[in-house]
Amino acid sequence: MSALATLKRHAPVAVAALALSVASAFAQDKKPEHMTEPEAKYQAGGSPLAGVEMHQDLNPKAPPMSKAEFDKARQIYFERCAGCHGVLRKGATGKPLTPDITLPRGTEYLKVFIKYGSPAGMPNWGTSGDLNDAEVDLMARYIQQTPPTPPEFGMPEMKATWKVIVPPEKRPKKKMNNYNLDNIFSTTLRDTGEVALIDGDTKKIINIVKTGYAVHISRTSASGRYVYVIGRDAKINMIDLWMEKPDNVAEIRTGLEARSVDTSKFKGFEDKLAIAGSYWPPQFVIMKGDTLEPIKIVSTRGMTVDTQEFHPEPRVAAIVASHFKPEFVVNVKETGKILMVNYRDLENLNITEVPAARYLHDGGWDASKRYFLVAANQSNKIAVVDAKTSKREAIVDVDKIPHPGRGANFIHPKCGPVWATGHLGSEKIALIGTDPAKHKQYAWKVCEMLDGQGGGNLFIKTHPKSQHLYVDTPLNPDPKVHRSVAVFNIKDLKAGFKVLPIFEWAGIKGEAAGRIVQPEYNKAGDEVWFAVWSAKNQESALVVVDDKTLKLKAVIKDPRLITPTGHFNIYNTQHDVY
Repeated sequence: MSALATLKRHAPVAVAALALSVASAFAQDKKPEHMTEPEAKYQAGGSPLAGVEMHQDLNPKAPPMSKAEFDKARQIYFERCAGCHGVLRKGATGKPLTPDITLPRGTEYLKVFIKYGSPAGMPNWGTSGDLNDAEVDLMARYIQQTPPTPPEFGMPEMKATWKVIVPPEKRPKKKMNNYNLDNIFSTTLRDTGEVALIDGDTKKIINIVKTGYAVHISRTSASGRYVYVIGRDAKINMIDLWMEKPDNVAEIRTGLEARSVDTSKFKGFEDKLAIAGSYWPPQFVIMKGDTLEPIKIVSTRGMTVDTQEFHPEPRVAAIVASHFKPEFVVNVKETGKILMVNYRDLENLNITEVPAARYLHDGGWDASKRYFLVAANQSNKIAVVDAKTSKREAIVDVDKIPHPGRGANFIHPKCGPVWATGHLGSEKIALIGTDPAKHKQYAWKVCEMLDGQGGGNLFIKTHPKSQHLYVDTPLNPDPKVHRSVAVFNIKDLKAGFKVLPIFEWAGIKGEAAGRIVQPEYNKAGDEVWFAVWSAKNQESALVVVDDKTLKLKAVIKDPRLITPTGHFNIYNTQHDVY
């Protein structure tokens, strides 16, 4: 029996102590704070790269692995670990796990690290039951191997996936249905690779449209005619809302894993171009807006904004279209750079590089649509870029792991216009002043910090016609918290929040996770929709609340509504209303 096995058998407390020492062995000079459970679940989400074939480069110094073992371990890594440690294991929000670090530690030490986790945020994969002892051993050996590199995805690969289902000349010349297009909702059905188009007036499903895996966002063209959705597998589907039954008219894969898509909105360029950013390969591509034909691919590999060290996989996070210039605002996660990509001349592409902070993720416009605010989530900061000057306006310190979605804009009684973000890692809600002209003393500062229900927030939302601010907490471990939402009266913030029992209102019978996610207003701003997100084999629903009374208005149930997560109102998405 090995020394470690003896230790496990006779001294569980000592094993825990050893786990801590192993964790400290991986620590760097700047050790991160403890990662919360909600954050760990969020960062460790599955990657579509789990199913991609990769070359096994045998390392003679590493413990032996058969091809079958290597492939199984690679699948586990990309399903559970790549979100934190990176595709190439060079570190992202988690520590690097390259052979120069892992080989000196040895298999036994690594098994303890994987099984018991660490205070710095490594999940306890073994003791939680996610991995059995054989799988823990497998992963300990795998991370000592040379990291396999996924294939690149350039123009030939993109064009091989590009499909124009209905050419522009064969599409309707006018709207062929009676739907109120402004009040349609595009709802992600995460685990079925679909979106549900739902009539916001009648609450009926218009169509279930086949898409890529786990659609991350839906975006509307400047005209409001087309919806572009992108799955985590980097598949983009273009949906024509003018059709008698809205459906796909074009599709393409722009990489192997992705999160972001948008379209040109500057005057004269409406609906002309689309852009998508990839996690792998780290790049973005500009396409024709009516067919998704790829035109220009730009790599984002390069130096980090702070230490100016080369990073091999800076993932493209949020992308938005400027209203002030023919520019796309491209946020590069690991390098911490905001790229202002001018699309007026694609042949001679002009990119302005704006330094921000590492781990840029998601964000939205202020009410004037001049300033874009984006969360550098692992840096606990909000970066602000001025779309008029294409320069950085400010870096604002907030709380742990800001995750605003697109944020929320409203008028604060003292600070004037503010933009709000919640946090994955705490219950705090930061209100940041956004009016440097009339409220200069509060501009780009945290005007007020509210206390919500708890950590695990993903989306925060209000509307120009509403007096309420809604904050979800779907990644909070407490069912009472993740099955409800907090709502504030923005005219009386000091009164605290009221809790709406959304899951209870849904009336779901039987076992269900019932995580309440992404408040979304209708066009009129008098209804708020929530997704009740349960597992694939459990019942889910959409719940509609009357914004004025905060009472239940409708529940939408359908066996086709499987794992609903994000949902996007066409008008509000088209006009950046949040």
